[in-house]
Amino acid sequence: MLSKYNFSMDIGIIGAGASGIFAALTAARSGAHVTLFDHNAEIGKKLLVTGSGRCNLTNAALSPEKYSCADQSWMQAFLQAFPLQALLAELDALGIPTHHSDDGWYYPLSDSAHSVVDILRQALLARGVELRLSTQVVDYWQQGRGFVVRFPSGEPARTQSFDRLVVAAGGKAYPALGSRGELFPTLARLGHTVVPLVPALGPLTLSLGAWKALQGLRFDVKTGIWAGDELLGESFGNLIFTAWGMNGPGVMNLSHLAARQPGEKLSLSLDFGAVFGQEWERRLAKDNPTALKAVLEAFFPPKAAEFFLAQARIPPEARMRELSRAQAQQLSSILREARLPITGTKGFGQSQVSAGGVPVGEVDARTCQSRLVPGLYLVGETLDVVGPCGGFNLHFAFGSGCLAGRHLASLSAG
Repeated sequence: MLSKYNFSMDIGIIGAGASGIFAALTAARSGAHVTLFDHNAEIGKKLLVTGSGRCNLTNAALSPEKYSCADQSWMQAFLQAFPLQALLAELDALGIPTHHSDDGWYYPLSDSAHSVVDILRQALLARGVELRLSTQVVDYWQQGRGFVVRFPSGEPARTQSFDRLVVAAGGKAYPALGSRGELFPTLARLGHTVVPLVPALGPLTLSLGAWKALQGLRFDVKTGIWAGDELLGESFGNLIFTAWGMNGPGVMNLSHLAARQPGEKLSLSLDFGAVFGQEWERRLAKDNPTALKAVLEAFFPPKAAEFFLAQARIPPEARMRELSRAQAQQLSSILREARLPITGTKGFGQSQVSAGGVPVGEVDARTCQSRLVPGLYLVGETLDVVGPCGGFNLHFAFGSGCLAGRHLASLSAG
């Protein structure tokens, strides 16, 4: 079967997730022999659970400042090399048309992650990519101008050589799907910096106290993580109160900041009024004659309105015009400046991605080739990049894989 193709370069890719798949698809365009390894029995295991099974592919609001990484100028160069339209064009060429929500979240027209993974699998086979599934890579090293990959079976241990190598093995999120970060020590041995991996895009555990009364309620909230009086980061999004803390994008987008500082006294700030704009200011004006509980119920369910008033020690029948300055300030503090102590995260098992890995400055932003080890390419969660919920991380995975594959294809063709 392989003799049908005029191979000019042997390329090994470790990891058949989003970044590895796209690296393989683009590298194979020039006729290179591409071998894609994964210890799972199927490709795209994490892709299948993205977007709650709908596969949230990318986002119209892509911009460097949306991402957390060591160098925003690097991210700017990356997004210039692989903007939104580049991914949409790649997906369309593969037979994956897209649509987007009003807030710019892109999904496949099928709204099915299973469809996306099946199409990608067929594309890999059509381009002659050799799929080596249920095959675990345990080590790799440089040999001459190429690389040797080692597997755990065989006496002595089996190895295979490649001209170029792409590491797309992922981080530690969703360990049940196979991501355990086992190959990062190899990158460190090759001279790369490896920032310790921590959970990202996951729930936060909090000391809720009386706020546990809001369990089960959802809010659109402006959130921030603080170390004392220092704001570490802020976000905006939906969140849900639980028995142990909070879940949802409003806290998930910031969870890596808490995970990077274990043991620190961190707090989560909540601004419940940020979403409502001028309507909030208008209805909570001092001259509003309506009962305060009714005013708050214009924005929140009765259970929440009652809770906020109880926290401010204000009778529910009180009217805005009757409040003392101290009462008005107390209510404003509860609604706009609440602070809850952060106790931790829910770990890698409940996090969508991991933060940490190789700093972006150690690879070329336009090719993802290592600046320290020529011929080695690092993509996806191998790099220390975290975006918010909404397709940002999947765009980075697809894009980094595609840029690495394009560079490899150009070398193979040349």
